[in-house]
Amino acid sequence: MGIKGESRHVAPFRAEVVGSFLRPDSIKEARKLHQSGFLSDDELRDIENDEIKKLVQKQKDAGLQFVTDGEFRRAWWHLDFLEGLDGVTKYEVEEGYHFHDVDTKAETVYVSGKLDFTNHPMLEDFKFLKSIAGDHVAKMTIPSPSMLYMVGALIDSRYNENPVYESNEALRADIVKTYRKAVAAFYDLGCRYLQLDDTSWGVFASKEYRQGYIDQGIDVDELCFDCVNLINDIIGDRPDDLKIGLHVCHGNFRSSWFSSGGYEPVAKILFGNAKVDAFFLEYDTDRNGDFAPLRFIQDQFVVLGLITTKHAELENQDLIIERIKEASQYVDINKLCLSPQCGFASTEEGNLITHEDQWNKLKLVVDSANKVWGNLNLA
Repeated sequence: MGIKGESRHVAPFRAEVVGSFLRPDSIKEARKLHQSGFLSDDELRDIENDEIKKLVQKQKDAGLQFVTDGEFRRAWWHLDFLEGLDGVTKYEVEEGYHFHDVDTKAETVYVSGKLDFTNHPMLEDFKFLKSIAGDHVAKMTIPSPSMLYMVGALIDSRYNENPVYESNEALRADIVKTYRKAVAAFYDLGCRYLQLDDTSWGVFASKEYRQGYIDQGIDVDELCFDCVNLINDIIGDRPDDLKIGLHVCHGNFRSSWFSSGGYEPVAKILFGNAKVDAFFLEYDTDRNGDFAPLRFIQDQFVVLGLITTKHAELENQDLIIERIKEASQYVDINKLCLSPQCGFASTEEGNLITHEDQWNKLKLVVDSANKVWGNLNLA
């Protein structure tokens, strides 16, 4: 193998997951009944609680050092959180997001009023996860502030027809205030590991989408700096024991993808300036480019998403380890970790794999990480 790193007992961990898991049939059926009015809020929550307890135990049994709630209570990885913010409204549109070979549900959100974070429903969701995590770290995942800026305002027609804020600078200032309150609220509930999920960087890295912005007269590098500053401004005064990860995603819906392209166009700005503790980077296909952009990494950890969640075929473990070795030419082996490239179900529909496939993938992550970095069991 030729490489050997050290185990870790704090986030980010050597064996990681992005956060979402395939929804069990019981939750899918319960959500349908709830939407039809045949199941109360409390009844739905009881079913979700039972399934989240099972999921948490399965994650522990699989050898993870942390747990998530699988995003079982969400329909979307991002819209549910954004909709829960003050001043954000979800609405139906004519067309959904266009992925490589499939479209999503036709709904999105926009900034409809003054932004704030008060009484957000996901605080209760995290409290429940924390209550059943035991000795394991409870990891919370939310969309990055860039997603509210981009999806909810800059590229939203409804917002642009009647902007709530007099300038983008004023909008960004309120996004920062809102997210800082969110980060503090989760921390006060015991959150010590928070992951920000962000598809904007996959778009900025894509030649096609990047050119589209340029054609509209947008300075893409300036926009990239705006998004980095949003992230830095919401976490700049975080406590030392709160670890922040940023998942840079190229889109994940029904095993399809939204954007493609290596990280080179954004690496210097993103890796060189974002003050997160770890970058979760997708490296499961050639669409994501090579490891050379990692030369811009500062002192952050890099979680290599070498194992795909989009199809069932298991990757060759020897090749995974070889790719970790290759990445270690740019980032010290003890600053690297391993994960699937994305969640297994970024939306409630889930990817086109089975539950057995999902756990086989996770086993491969843990087993491979153990070979590279040693025993991952909690001390």
